[in-house]
Amino acid sequence: MSKKTFTDKEIKQLSANIYVKSISSKGITYTDEFKHIFIAETKKGKFARVIFEECGFDVDILGIQRVKSASRRWKDAYSEKGLIGLRDTRVGNSGRPREKELTLKEKNARLEAEINLLKAENELPKKDPFCGKGDEKVTLPPSLKYELIRSVIEKYHLKNMVSYLCKVADVSRSGYYNYFTLESQERRKLKDEKDEVLKENILKAYNFKGRKKGARQIKMTLAGQFDVVYNLKLIRRIMKKYNIICPIRRANPYRRMMKATQEHRVVPNLLNRQFKQDIPGKVLLTDITYLYYGKGQKAYLSTIKDGSTNEILAYNVSAHITMDLATNTLIKLKKNRNFRKAEDALIHSDQGTHYTHPNFQKLVKKLGLHQSMSRRGNCWDNAPQESFYGHFKDEAYIKPCETLDELKREIKQYMTYYNYYRYQWNLNKMTPVQYRDHLLKTA
Repeated sequence: MSKKTFTDKEIKQLSANIYVKSISSKGITYTDEFKHIFIAETKKGKFARVIFEECGFDVDILGIQRVKSASRRWKDAYSEKGLIGLRDTRVGNSGRPREKELTLKEKNARLEAEINLLKAENELPKKDPFCGKGDEKVTLPPSLKYELIRSVIEKYHLKNMVSYLCKVADVSRSGYYNYFTLESQERRKLKDEKDEVLKENILKAYNFKGRKKGARQIKMTLAGQFDVVYNLKLIRRIMKKYNIICPIRRANPYRRMMKATQEHRVVPNLLNRQFKQDIPGKVLLTDITYLYYGKGQKAYLSTIKDGSTNEILAYNVSAHITMDLATNTLIKLKKNRNFRKAEDALIHSDQGTHYTHPNFQKLVKKLGLHQSMSRRGNCWDNAPQESFYGHFKDEAYIKPCETLDELKREIKQYMTYYNYYRYQWNLNKMTPVQYRDHLLKTA
């Protein structure tokens, strides 16, 4: 369940939607009709966020986590029971008896048992050694939860709390008892002995030629040097169990986020390198570049350039490459009084996660622009923008800047110089602003 709560204003706005059955500050109930629409649209390949927005919901108010949870819940219910599974049966339809009211003593005993279990759980290391900074905490496996429950029961003499602690730890009571049977213990002991043999073979490949390796290299080394064939899943399980870690380059966190949400969308290359259309405000090019300044400091510059006039219509400088870097550039474009959007104007970029993000694409639509993207790995599809960054880094005094404020002042001065005073051979020897005015007069 999402932790996001609704304000009175948000409750009023959401309750006006015909697909909302009821709403409170902590939760929202949708109509069965909306659930049916959602399933039907999902079958057509639409994303959950898109379906909610088309039905009048503001996803920023709902929270993306609440949208994901509802999507997952409805899909599971539909696959299991069909449309019947989408019915709201929470009000008086289950027929189940209410639970017995607990005494104050029983409530205190349960609370104390739960606290003791949480204390024991918090004493364990919570990070997967394979995870990087900012990654999610590791979910404890059922076997470790069973061990925790047993240790708490024995330490605090809570024999009558097995069912409750299993419920708190989200494991089955039968699984707990089965885990400690003699047969299960013998089976685990035999498995550990086999894993020890696997570990020795994997370590041979891991340390082969004195170079540490990842799971894929280990698999290939085992087959090529030792005639041993293990599958990748087994190798990764043994590496995780015995903490065999290879220092590897971390994956791009934005790409990981993109894969996890599956909401980032790539759009076709509508521009097809037709940069010069002699219509100001028709073709807009955007990209992000990095800038090194001072003593090894790093900043990022996002710009929007007019493809016909080469004028820089908007730019944004930041010390961090967050989503705001791209969206704030669009907001500055909107505030530019000299910018006049032409008919069927489009904005073209590469396939970076900033431009495939739903928030960026939503803002592009609000500005009335079409969106176009370069083909993957093809920098020539956005060549004028790349060319501008090349000239900018050659001509602007970036390196001498000591602080971010100094850098911003230098960039502001250069943008003014570039737009108003830097003559360009390919613009009939005019500046970008002069050429813009020239095109408007001759139109």
